[in-house]
Amino acid sequence: MTSACWFHIFLIFGTNFIHCTLENQDFRHEVICPLGYFPCGNITKCLPQLLHCNGVDDCGNQADEDNCGDNNGWSQQFDKYFAKYNEMTSSHAFGVKTSECLVDSVPAECLCRGLELDCEGANLRAVPSVSSNVTLMSLKRNQLRKLSADSFKKYQDLKNLYLQNNKIRTVSAHAFKGLYNLTKLIIENNKINQISPLTFHGLNSLILLVLMNNSLARLPDKPLCQHMPRLHWLDFEGNHIHNLRNVTFISCSTLTVLVMRRNKISSLNENSFSSLQKLDELDLASNKIESLPPYLFKDLKELSQLNLSYNPIQQIQANQFDYLLKLKSLSLEGIEITNIQRRMFKPLRNLSHIYFKKFQYCGYAPHVRSCKPNTDGISSFENLLASIIQRVFVWVVSAVTCFGNIFVICMRPYIRSENKLHAMSIMSLCCADCLMGIYLFVIGAFDVKYRGEYNKHAQLWMDSIHCQLVGSLAILSTEVSVLLLTYMTLEKYICIVYPFRYLKPGKCRTISILILIWVIGFVVAFIPLSHKEFFRNYYGTNGVCFPLHSEQAESTGGQIYSVVIFLGVNLAAFIIIVFSYGSMFYSVHQTTITATEIQNHIKKEMTLAKRFFFIVFTDALCWIPIFILKLLSLLQVEIPGTITSWVVIFILPINSALNPLLYTLTTRPFKEMIQQAWYNYKQGRSIGSKSNQKTYGPSFIWVEMWPMQEITPELTKPAIYTDSSETSATTHSTRLNSYR
Repeated sequence: MTSACWFHIFLIFGTNFIHCTLENQDFRHEVICPLGYFPCGNITKCLPQLLHCNGVDDCGNQADEDNCGDNNGWSQQFDKYFAKYNEMTSSHAFGVKTSECLVDSVPAECLCRGLELDCEGANLRAVPSVSSNVTLMSLKRNQLRKLSADSFKKYQDLKNLYLQNNKIRTVSAHAFKGLYNLTKLIIENNKINQISPLTFHGLNSLILLVLMNNSLARLPDKPLCQHMPRLHWLDFEGNHIHNLRNVTFISCSTLTVLVMRRNKISSLNENSFSSLQKLDELDLASNKIESLPPYLFKDLKELSQLNLSYNPIQQIQANQFDYLLKLKSLSLEGIEITNIQRRMFKPLRNLSHIYFKKFQYCGYAPHVRSCKPNTDGISSFENLLASIIQRVFVWVVSAVTCFGNIFVICMRPYIRSENKLHAMSIMSLCCADCLMGIYLFVIGAFDVKYRGEYNKHAQLWMDSIHCQLVGSLAILSTEVSVLLLTYMTLEKYICIVYPFRYLKPGKCRTISILILIWVIGFVVAFIPLSHKEFFRNYYGTNGVCFPLHSEQAESTGGQIYSVVIFLGVNLAAFIIIVFSYGSMFYSVHQTTITATEIQNHIKKEMTLAKRFFFIVFTDALCWIPIFILKLLSLLQVEIPGTITSWVVIFILPINSALNPLLYTLTTRPFKEMIQQAWYNYKQGRSIGSKSNQKTYGPSFIWVEMWPMQEITPELTKPAIYTDSSETSATTHSTRLNSYR
């Protein structure tokens, strides 16, 4: 072997070695970014997905501002096959553009410009007969019902044919025979129920075929494109197609865009798209596909855009997208991916846009620059609570709620009251309201724990037992509080409106009712945790773990249960409270009018009206927004997640935060106790002797007023007070003054 041969051998091996070395170096230098981040091109820098296309060069090399718009798929193909084509042919249609009509025998109802004929809305019942040199014919919004064979035979120069919004039911074989130069055929918004390959016989130059919004229930069992060898774009959106057979697209080898969205496709065959090797976009959104065959996309090597959104797909295989190496845009909106994992999207190195149902799923595709949604209105990539206002106020509202209720629980024993049983109900209410403060505290604590990296933990947090228990705590607080307020209101109602028939509840009965209310609250809160199959992840639908379900419910069981609680139990309780307070005020108002000392009662009645108003107003402020949200969700109105977060953090705790103020801190006994304590303190400092301090003796009985009003001098003296319930001649006012 000559030296020249050895030289060539070494040269080949050396070149291959250097090439492999460079490839390995490139592989080793490939930037691996953490969850929720994307690489800045060829530099070793990663940025949060939130900074993609924000108008600022955060990378320093403009890499984060590339690929901002999702122009993959049909828009790219449209530019490729039509914009350039129109640019080349428009100037050669008839030499020079002109507004003068160059078509003969134009019907009076039609307009003509050059070689273009516009018969839109002309009430035509048949294809018009004009000269054969026409290049564009628009027959939109007419009364065409059938396209017979050879209807367009003489229009061999026709390039664009528009038949939208007619009443076409039948398209005969050879209906478009002779249209050898036709490139666009649009027959959308008609009533076509059947087609065959012979329907499109003679369309040798057709590039785009649109059959949107017709009544097609099935596609032919024969090769559809055998007479359309140049077809690039095929649109069947909005029909009633149930399945796709292998043979249908076997002759569509040049097809680049296939749109099958909004049909009734329930299943796909492994070889349904095997012949579409040049396909660039595949749209299967809004069908009834429940599962994807393992190698469905194995032959779609050129696919850049895939839309599977809003199908009832339960699981996606880990290697489902392995063959789509050129995929740039993937839409999985509206799909609950129960087995989602990073392995699914890792091979898609060219993927630049991805769309999920939940923003938490974005953590499983960290290398994708644009991931939507980037928030659910409650949480963001970085934080469990997206808004800084929410992050601050969750602590403020939690502190106010906890402190107020704990303060009342601690101070209640020091307020001597004739109605100890009612005081017991108040303390039980404070315990329930305090749970709401604890719930907000836990949410705030986990927000701090996940601060800056929530997207890494979002799905795990919502599926965790912690989230389930926290959500149960919030529902327990809400329902016990609602039931207690209803019970206390009914007691007042019977006492004031029917004073002579009222039987004062005994200790045993009161305790039994309070225990029953708490048992009901526990059952309502924890039933969803005991039936996972029926309720699924009832509390884990959002980051705050509250099952308001303002969006489409995660399960039918969860939706029904949520409606029963919020629009059933809580709405009924609210109506009872409003009716009861209205009746109480009316009863006291009538009693005041018939009394002899009218002037002495005017101020008391106004105070009573104000107290009733604020109690009902705070209840309405808390519950009415929730009722409205539930009603809108039943009507399938899209509700931003931001509203849900504001409801949970600001509106829902209103009652829990204000109940101590309304039921204890603004009452006359509490205010006089504070005044007396302050008076005793001042006296103790001024006199310096405990013997001179004014204190309440053990024989003095506080009369706890509800609502707050002036106390007569006789009532404030340390004398024996007779319970009004034992006096047969009691009036509404006396009953009201003695009952708390």
